[in-house]
Amino acid sequence: MFRSLIKSKNIFQKSFVINQLFNRNNIKIKNNSCNYYFKRNYTSYDELGRNFLKNYRNVKDEFSSSKLYEKINDENKELLKKINSENTLYLSRLITTIESTREDHQEQSRMIISYLSSLAKEKGTQYNSFRIGISGPPGAGKSTFIEAFGKYLTSLGHKVAVLAIDPSSIRSGGSILGDKTRMTELSVDPNAYVRPSATRGSLGGITKGTSDTIVLCESAGFDIVIVETVGVGQSEVSIDDMVDCFVLLVPPANGDELQGLKKGIVESADLVVVNKADGELLPKARFTVSEYTSAFKLQRPKNQHWISKVVSCSSISKEHIDNVWNTMCEFKKVMMNCGDFKTKRSHQKETFMKKLLDEELLTLLYHNEDVQKVIPYFEQQVKDGILSPTLASNEIIKTFLISEKHKLLNNDSNKK
Repeated sequence: MFRSLIKSKNIFQKSFVINQLFNRNNIKIKNNSCNYYFKRNYTSYDELGRNFLKNYRNVKDEFSSSKLYEKINDENKELLKKINSENTLYLSRLITTIESTREDHQEQSRMIISYLSSLAKEKGTQYNSFRIGISGPPGAGKSTFIEAFGKYLTSLGHKVAVLAIDPSSIRSGGSILGDKTRMTELSVDPNAYVRPSATRGSLGGITKGTSDTIVLCESAGFDIVIVETVGVGQSEVSIDDMVDCFVLLVPPANGDELQGLKKGIVESADLVVVNKADGELLPKARFTVSEYTSAFKLQRPKNQHWISKVVSCSSISKEHIDNVWNTMCEFKKVMMNCGDFKTKRSHQKETFMKKLLDEELLTLLYHNEDVQKVIPYFEQQVKDGILSPTLASNEIIKTFLISEKHKLLNNDSNKK
């Protein structure tokens, strides 16, 4: 089909096809001026199409599930064979490899996640799971809610994985990792898996390996993955880039307590759940539901097919937990029907790739020998007020680029 479209004489149809195939090159078809762009940069459409098809076949062959599996060491292959076992020890060991900072572990983790993703695509099971992100301010009762919610889901026959993100100390770097001990019933449920992880300095309430851990849990047979963020406040929106449904859990509040949460994180929420709606807090919970409902009416909807909803529940009495789940299912159904469910996941992968590029480039910069030599000098110049931070950072980047260029030239000359 691709070849027939590329050979077509319809230039507009040709432009549209090439735009879809070469989206990674940021080539966008908007008007007739694009035709000049293509003619100027490429010899012909047919040549462009042939090169793409050739390279695309090579990529598919090189990164097929069978080729990726060959690059995984024997120890990890044994763990992958037992990942669906009732014993979650094998899953935990694979997650430990993902979270490790050792270069050999990182290399293996890339192969493992790529293999599992490729395998899921070949089997057509990549959209069978439901990823739910839960965030909220401290004291909202996230752990209590997740345990009650998780137990309800397992009673319906679902397999639930909970990834609890715990903040790391900015001084010692350590974490308490106590979320599992707070979910005493869910952590011993045979159909549930609770895994606490430290942020290790990552911003946005999640960890660097959270996205890969989700893939591992889905491959282990868990059809619902819940990600609990650290609960840092309004700016904690990174979780929305790796889940299907973003849930904001809030306690009953009024006045200034509510005003502080109306922007930022609220704008990213697909569903707001007012927890602790029981006893003396029930009137305040009803007021909070009313306030958030009014707020969503005034702001622009996050999705044209879904207006964020507000529901209340009690994690202690388990009242209206079923209503929360039914609303989530309604959201998933709407997103699946309009096609946004799959589109969002595709965009999430692209966003995650770009974030990793930023982190990897920053790591390369700081590990560059020439940069390490000049950084102390520029730091002192900035402290003394001689150079501005912007000028100093620009000079450091230039040093890095020149150093990397020399490395490439030396490698080329050595090869010759």
